[in-house]
Amino acid sequence: QVQLVESGGGLVQPGGSLRLSCAASGITFSRYTLRWYRQAPGKQREFVAGLTAGGGTNYADSVKDRFTISRDNAQNTVALQMHSLKPEDTAVYYCSAPLGPFTYWGKGTLVTVSS
Repeated sequence: QVQLVESGGGLVQPGGSLRLSCAASGITFSRYTLRWYRQAPGKQREFVAGLTAGGGTNYADSVKDRFTISRDNAQNTVALQMHSLKPEDTAVYYCSAPLGPFTYWGKGTLVTVSS
């Protein structure tokens, strides 16, 4: 059974930093493409960052140069390091793992950027 669990969300001031983590069970992260998405209230879920098994990364333009996605194979986790946070980054953040005909999702962790 595949389970993804995000953690690390919380309240942070604009300009601050936060590190999100996603822990996996039932799947070895090193073998798959991993992605972070986010969904703000009243908006559609949007892509944030992706990491391929080969180490390639891509980011949404809105977070490029501020966010970094990384994988820790020993811990079987994927992280999203966020810097220079803006109020518009406020959202529930989800990790996902496309796997064959399915995409697995965590339940999300809330990031609130506000003074």
